[in-house]
This record gives sequence, structure tokens and C-alpha cells, in this order.
Amino acid sequence: MNSIVRHMPDATALQPDFRSAMRQLVGGVSVITVGRGDDVTGMTVSSLASLSIDPPSVVVSLNRNASSWPILQRERVFGANLLAADQIGVAERFSGKGGLRGAERFAGADWRKHVTGVPLLVGALAALDCEVEEIIERHSHGIVIGRVVHVDVAPQSAALAYWHGSYVSVDRDDDRAALAALSVPDPGFTP
Repeated sequence: MNSIVRHMPDATALQPDFRSAMRQLVGGVSVITVGRGDDVTGMTVSSLASLSIDPPSVVVSLNRNASSWPILQRERVFGANLLAADQIGVAERFSGKGGLRGAERFAGADWRKHVTGVPLLVGALAALDCEVEEIIERHSHGIVIGRVVHVDVAPQSAALAYWHGSYVSVDRDDDRAALAALSVPDPGFTP
């Protein structure tokens, strides 16, 4: 009888390499907002993704040690704000830069409320008002599935992305011009 022995590496030993590997993945930057009234907070994430168009749904992974977590669990609603390239300041405030917490993170930007009452960022590339459908808790994070109940979409603009530990701008028009300068065919061009 043959037996297969699997070598299971120490998870702690893998963390630095895993972190380096994930820095290779370019992610759109979003701010997740939770709470209503004076009891609001939020966090910057690069883990937001669409889940379904029917019904409109998103999925986001949130650290269960974050200050936003207990409010999300209690209120069961959140905003998903997809940031434009010129909104680095918003991203930094919601990442806790400068020690800002709770409602302090909302200063310096315009916010509005729609269906659920969570703050949505005016001028974001898109702002999604969401109700929690399900939370799956795994390891240090919760996988949150949200049903979208309202959408605001801004005119086309450059997007904010995160890559190699830094914010970068993704601008369709600038990128097309750079490709043209290099004589690389633009797959979206039709004569």
C-alpha cells in the first residue's frame, strides 16, 4: 500500500512570501463605508469584486479585527466606493493614515446617502449601496456578499489602483496614447 505524505509548510513562514506574491496583483482601490448617523467608519480595500449581475452583487474581504467589522455585522449594510485616481487622500484617510478613526475619516470629501443610509462618496468612479446577504468567516477575515440596492456612476475618469505597495493611476486615454506611441495595436480601436 502506497501512502502519500503531504508536506504542509508552516503558515507563518509563508506569510512574507505570500504578501510579496499578492503585491504582484494589481487591485482597484475602494473604500467600504459602514454605519449610520454619527456611528460611521470605513476602510480602504483592494479586495472588492463583482459577484453577479443577476442580482447585482459584490463580494469583499474584510479583516475581522478592523473597527468597521462590528458595525457591519450589526447594521448589515455597507457602501462600496470605487476610487478615482485623484482620490488618494480619501484612500489614505480610510487606511488609518495619520491615526484618523471613525467619523474623522469622512472629513475633506462630500458624501450622500441613498437607500440604506450609509455614506457614499460623491465623485467616486462608482458608489454602490449594499445590503449584506451573507458573511462567511474564514481565518482572519470575513467574506461579505452584498446585494447592490443603488448605484451612482461618475463620468469616465482615471481609476486608482494599488500595486507593489503604492497607489497608481490607471487612465484609459493616457494608456491608449502610450500604446500608440509604442506602435502597439489598441484592441479597442475600430476604424
